[in-house]
Amino acid sequence: MRVGSFVLAAQFPGQGQGEALHRAVRTAEAAEEAGLDSVWLAEHHFVPYGTCPSAITLAALLLGRTRRIRVGTAVSVLPTVHPVALGEQAALLHVTSGGRFSLGVGRGGPWVDLEVFGAGVEAYETGFPESLDLLVRWLREPSVGASGERFSFREVPVVPRPADAFEGSSGPEVVVACTSPASVRLAAERGLPMLLGMHIGDEEKAEMVALWRRHARAAGHDPDEIALADHVSAGVCQIADRRTDAVETLVKAMPGWLRQGLGAHVTVDGRARAMRDPRAYTELLCALHPVGTPRLCADRLAATAERTGISRFALLVEGSGDLAATEENVRRIGAEVLPRLSGRAVARPPACG
Repeated sequence: MRVGSFVLAAQFPGQGQGEALHRAVRTAEAAEEAGLDSVWLAEHHFVPYGTCPSAITLAALLLGRTRRIRVGTAVSVLPTVHPVALGEQAALLHVTSGGRFSLGVGRGGPWVDLEVFGAGVEAYETGFPESLDLLVRWLREPSVGASGERFSFREVPVVPRPADAFEGSSGPEVVVACTSPASVRLAAERGLPMLLGMHIGDEEKAEMVALWRRHARAAGHDPDEIALADHVSAGVCQIADRRTDAVETLVKAMPGWLRQGLGAHVTVDGRARAMRDPRAYTELLCALHPVGTPRLCADRLAATAERTGISRFALLVEGSGDLAATEENVRRIGAEVLPRLSGRAVARPPACG
């Protein structure tokens, strides 16, 4: 199992944006120091839910500040950028980091971002598959042209070409955030692993993995590749000597952030939107994920891996909203949780399952 941190650069009530971004950078540096496998960076526009507007830019900074840890985007919002521009940036980070970069992409939401960046609601509603295919082609082929509904241009060479960067390189991995059967099928047909959100539990994640496998098999992908698909499970992790203390830390801090951050989203076309009750959502996250003692957290991660077959985790560690507490949380994951996971194998279902 590989455990990484999930960094939103969340702006908690009373905090400045610079404070949130500084905590995000320090969280990533602490993750490397603690021996975690990876750091995954969220991207949001115009809301304090997350103050990082460009996950790939922050990834570049962190790749330069670290030496070992894998850095990924979770996610770069594909409808609001040109896929070739994003592909060029991903290729650059892949080449210059020695292959430590992972590109996570997603549809985002029907937010005002689509208006501000000129993409239009169609980019969100129907344009994601075309953008994803163009992006993947850019990262895998020596030259690319396009003649689709959104993108049309003559063939041009890919520079730098990530697949030629170094021996054994096939370019950066691409991970797709999946929240519906349609997005699961989209990822599966292309053989791309999924990033599954922290709002769902093991049972639903297991169902999505099984659905991914069925679609991947129907699309003709190699059974061994299907069995070894490296999906990522997002969650929340808070360590304390007693579970009640860990839960209390999150219940005190997260509802204010969620209320302020999620409430700031504005839809592009005035469509109605529902918002979760912040306290109830925090309590749900505490119930679903590794929140408690180091042993409980290790057992919870192992159980999720066993139930879902997912071996990679992106864990929100900044739920306290406090820099010192976040750094201590990361340190304890490395020192007290990872050793308990050492040697635990992930049982994967057979490729025909």
